[in-house]
Amino acid sequence: MSDPMDGRPAGLIPPPAGYADWLADLKTRIHTAQQRATLAVNRELVVLYWQIGRDILARQAEQGWGAKVIERLAQDLRAAFPDMKGFSRANLMYMRAFAEAWPDAEFVQQAVGRLPWGHNLVLLTRLKDPGQRLAYAEAAVTHGWSRNVLNIHIETCLLERTGKAVTNFDARLPRPQSDLARESLKDPYRFDFLGLGREAGEREIEHALVKHVTEFLLELGAGFAFVGRQVLLDVGGDEFFIDLLFYHLKLRCYVVIELKQPAQHRTNRTGTGWRRLVRRG
Repeated sequence: MSDPMDGRPAGLIPPPAGYADWLADLKTRIHTAQQRATLAVNRELVVLYWQIGRDILARQAEQGWGAKVIERLAQDLRAAFPDMKGFSRANLMYMRAFAEAWPDAEFVQQAVGRLPWGHNLVLLTRLKDPGQRLAYAEAAVTHGWSRNVLNIHIETCLLERTGKAVTNFDARLPRPQSDLARESLKDPYRFDFLGLGREAGEREIEHALVKHVTEFLLELGAGFAFVGRQVLLDVGGDEFFIDLLFYHLKLRCYVVIELKQPAQHRTNRTGTGWRRLVRRG
């Protein structure tokens, strides 16, 4: 976009006084909103898993159901929700163990309820004492630990060595730049829970393809100018997006590349490989 009174692109026009501070504040608010939304979804997912685990425990205790019922339940839930990976037999067993480890529903108000399911599995499988689990959960949120970092600190007994005691958990958001924040935004269990697993996977694949294809074409030599990615075209009122758009200066033509995934990764797209369309300018 350009200022009607200035022919330069918007990015080359000096911003007005105070613009940088305002932009920084907006970025912070956007990051915060993203994290709050992520935590809300994560909390619902963790509570759902806890409820399923609690139901399994109760029915096995009251009605004498054996372990086979979990295998049957996994089969039936996967048939009903084929896009969700969280209903494997192994994960249902973890849900049962999770509910057994946290018998009080109030756990969701603690740090445990603010961690992704993968982090909770680390706490569940590596620690037996509820106090230790809560202490490491609080530290993971406070310091923004990734799952791998949490694992390492448990292995090296970090909190026991430093004398870190369990404190009252004060609700807080992980730092936007922390590993925990990044992992939470990409958590596969949460994407599956929302029905976004494949679509999110497609975006990750597209980002990787864009990076490598762009570098490859630029290495072809002089003449290729990168115009953009996901370029919007309005054709008769219909909107189309070009995955990658190049312009060849010597041939005076646009080179359009449409990225397609292999059949096993596609959902609503058709065709395989790349389709290159060249139009003379």
